Amino acid sequence: MKESYWGYWLILLGVFVVIIMLLIQNVTSTNTQDYYLVKEITEASMLDAVDYGYYRQYGEVRIIKEKFVESFLRRFAESANLSTTYNISFYDIYEAPPKVSVKVSSKSNTFNVMGDSSSFDIVNKIDAVLELNPDI
Repeated sequence: MKESYWGYWLILLGVFVVIIMLLIQNVTSTNTQDYYLVKEITEASMLDAVDYGYYRQYGEVRIIKEKFVESFLRRFAESANLSTTYNISFYDIYEAPPKVSVKVSSKSNTFNVMGDSSSFDIVNKIDAVLELNPDI
C-alpha cells in the first residue's frame, strides 16, 4: 500500500512539473517575440520618420515625431498578435538627435490550476538612437 501512495505522489508531481513548464514556456516565447517585434519596428519606424529636407538643408539628421508614432503604430498593428491586448507608451521622443524610448506591455495567457488563475505582465522597453552614415 505504501508503494502505491508513492506512485500517486510521483504522478501528481509530474503533472505539476508539466504545468509549470508550460507556463514558463508561454511567458518566455511571448516575451522573446514581443522584444524582437518592438526592436525591429522601432528601427524601421525611425528610418521612415527621417526628415530628408532638413538633412539636405542643415546637414543634421532629424526625425519627425508624429510620423514616427504613426509608422510605429501602423507597423505594430500589422504584426502583433491579435488575441493579445497591448499597452504602448512613448517616452523621450527627441527629434534631433533622433532618440526614442518605447514601452510595450501585455499579459501572458491565464492558466487555471485547481481554481487558481495566474497571468504575468510582460514588459518590453526599447531605447533607440538613430545613427546614419553621413555619405548618404
